[in-house]
Amino acid sequence: MGRQRAVRRKTADRDSNRIAMFAITVVVICMALVVNVKVASLKEKAAAYQAREEALSQQVAKEEERAADLEQYRIYVQTKEYIEKTAKEKLGLVNPDEILLKPEQQ
Repeated sequence: MGRQRAVRRKTADRDSNRIAMFAITVVVICMALVVNVKVASLKEKAAAYQAREEALSQQVAKEEERAADLEQYRIYVQTKEYIEKTAKEKLGLVNPDEILLKPEQQ
């Protein structure tokens, strides 16, 4: 009788160890799946952020180019050439040494 108890106890211990190992294996696999899903999600976010960063870098470059163009225009507006051109186009003024030729009207 004592021997049967020992065999039953060993069998019960073996079964409980198998159940525990199975449960631990299931938990580890579930954790691995969750980590895998999170990693994939983070990779997608990283790719989206990279694309946005590149788009913003291009936009910054365009704006810097535009700022340089505006600075050149600001300098040009302050020149005598621009003032004379504007006076001729908008006000119809001419320099004293210029001869104005008008086309004949028919």
